[in-house]
Amino acid sequence: MAAAEVADTQLMLGVGLIEKDTNGEVLWVWCYPSTTATLRNLLLRKCCLTDENKLLHPFVFGQYRRTWFYITTIEVPDSSILKKVTHFSIVLTAKDFNPEKYAAFTRILCRMYLKHGSPVKMMESYIAVLTKGICQSEENGSFLSKDFDARKAYLAGSIKEAMAMGKLHKEMGQLIVQSAEDPEKSESHVIQDIALKTREIFTNLAPFSEVSADGEKRVLNLEALKQKRFPPATENFLYHLAAAEQMLKI
Repeated sequence: MAAAEVADTQLMLGVGLIEKDTNGEVLWVWCYPSTTATLRNLLLRKCCLTDENKLLHPFVFGQYRRTWFYITTIEVPDSSILKKVTHFSIVLTAKDFNPEKYAAFTRILCRMYLKHGSPVKMMESYIAVLTKGICQSEENGSFLSKDFDARKAYLAGSIKEAMAMGKLHKEMGQLIVQSAEDPEKSESHVIQDIALKTREIFTNLAPFSEVSADGEKRVLNLEALKQKRFPPATENFLYHLAAAEQMLKI
């Protein structure tokens, strides 16, 4: 295996399974390897199965203390062998930002769990990708880790159609493109550039946020944002930024 492929396979940190049963209980069922209680509780909150008022979000991702998490959640069809489960989430944790890659991999793992009803097959595929960068299955699809370029992920994840126009997001897009295309910059430098610009953009969002009813986090005050009368593209961008940071009122 090439050195680049070896490095890529060492980016994944773990895989986990969350289930919602027919009684409405949400349980952390299984993970490989072990995880901390703090991270486990965070992922249980982020998976969208623990709040009855939330819509089902098929795929969410975020970062916690330099660990990226990617969660795919599906509803269990009546035909599945998982008779006591209504929904489940597959969770991947990793060192790198690459939503497209991990969305593809978690979808494959979801199909495996629907078919077999056991984490064993999922763990086999996870180990295959972890050690070889590839897993293959005629029924559930194939996954090749090196097909997902990291720099393209930064661009796709930061520019996602909401940045097509508007001064604020146009500046952001230009900075990311210039940084990612600079051959003298490493991936860590690209990440630093994006982080600095992101913090700058959050200052634009802060005046339109407020403490949530439960006092746990800040949420977007959409009415205050609309009263500012930003150009439509800028308002749309700030709204999607709030959505990405899970700052919307549900």
